[in-house]
Amino acid sequence: MGTGIYVETLVAAPMDRLWHATQDPGAHASWDLRFSSITHLPTPPGEPQRFRYDNRTVPLAPMTGVGVSRGERHRPDGSCTSALRFSADSRLSPIASGDGYWRYVPDGDHIRFFTGYDYVPGWQGRALDRAVVRPLIGWMTAWSFDRLRLWLDHGLAPADALRRTVVVWALRVALVVAAVVLLSPVPLAAVAAVLLAIGVPSPVRIPRARRCLRRPRPGHRPSVPRIAADVDEAALQRVRRDAPGPSASAPAPAPAPAPAPADPTEEPRS
Repeated sequence: MGTGIYVETLVAAPMDRLWHATQDPGAHASWDLRFSSITHLPTPPGEPQRFRYDNRTVPLAPMTGVGVSRGERHRPDGSCTSALRFSADSRLSPIASGDGYWRYVPDGDHIRFFTGYDYVPGWQGRALDRAVVRPLIGWMTAWSFDRLRLWLDHGLAPADALRRTVVVWALRVALVVAAVVLLSPVPLAAVAAVLLAIGVPSPVRIPRARRCLRRPRPGHRPSVPRIAADVDEAALQRVRRDAPGPSASAPAPAPAPAPAPADPTEEPRS
């Protein structure tokens, strides 16, 4: 287990819209780069919600897995929270298993939406995970959170946000290549053109990971919600046993990291 990932953003949309966009499996998969699809599975009464996820970033080698989640929509202080635990079926997955939470905390005219999670590295091992994979997954989470914010607060559909991002970076790359090819006889001019192509700020209406906080605010100590106890390793093993598909025959992954002890007072409003 490495350093946990933390990401926070401020959303101006109403709580109901934010809750739906993050808890509905289809809506969630539309903005979160970490998932291509999320599907709810049949869940026995009293059990945490079961789900299957997959990521088709790598052609012909989808990374799939199953998980369990529990949400608390209405808390006495007006906030919401959810927790989940998951494990991968595919040996290609950089995440073998993990757990985490989301919190939705009203803050004036906005909602502080933040996540904390950790995972057991997959094929890449701990050294490569710490150097490359974990920072990349943290960036993907932050970029996705800003994509969600732009969708809810400004009406920019997740698919359009991705297209705009691809276009902007394609133009940057084209300008860099053109500068190197056309201005190579004048090295200083080539360097200046490359720096300009890279350094020009992106349009406001495309997602940027840097808009999100990557560490808790000063004086803010996030705690694992009490409902995390409902999504324990035993609940995850039951869904692995019962779920159809590759989970039924896949070897069990390394156990997910145990969550930190829950603060009995939960997280104070700040």
